[in-house]
Amino acid sequence: MTNQLVIAAVGEDRPGLVDKLSGWILDSGCNIADSRMMVLGGEFAVLLLVTGNWNNLAKLEGQFKQIEQDLGMTLSIKRTEKKPRQGDFLPYGVDVVSLDHPGIVHNLANFFSQRNINIQDLSTASYSAAHTGTLMFSVHMTLDVPASTHIASLREEFLDFCDRLNLDAVIEPVKG
Repeated sequence: MTNQLVIAAVGEDRPGLVDKLSGWILDSGCNIADSRMMVLGGEFAVLLLVTGNWNNLAKLEGQFKQIEQDLGMTLSIKRTEKKPRQGDFLPYGVDVVSLDHPGIVHNLANFFSQRNINIQDLSTASYSAAHTGTLMFSVHMTLDVPASTHIASLREEFLDFCDRLNLDAVIEPVKG
C-alpha cells in the first residue's frame, strides 16, 4: 500500500530550491505525485503530495527539521490518505477576468459554497492590461459539481452573479 504525505514549504526565492527539495525526497525513496510551486512576492512556495512506503515517509518526517534548516525554508508535513470519492460529480472549469479589486475570490467561493459545489483547484494572478496598464485579476477554478445540479440553471445564476459584480466569466465542462 502506498502512503501519502503533504509537504508545504515557504522560503526566500533563490536558484536550487527545487533541486534540493526534490533530491531529498528521491534520496528518501519517495516520489512526488503532485505539486504546486510558485514565487509569491520574494518567497518561493511549494505544496507537494509525496508517496512512498511507510518506512520511507517516516525517514522524510525524521529529517524534515534538518532539511528545513539546510534549505532556509519553513516546512510543514502532514500524513494524508487518498480522498474517497463520495457521490457523483461533474468536473467544471471556471475562468474569470476583471479589474482587480478586493473580494473577488471570496465572492466566487461563497457563490459555489452556497450551492454545495466543492472547489478542487484554484489559481489567481494579477497583471497589467496590455495597452492601458490597468491592474487586472484572473481566476481559474476546477469544480466538483454534484451530478444532480441542473447545469443550465447553475450557468445562468453564475453568469448573472458575475454580471452584477462586473466579472467576465466562463463556466464549462472540463474536457479530457
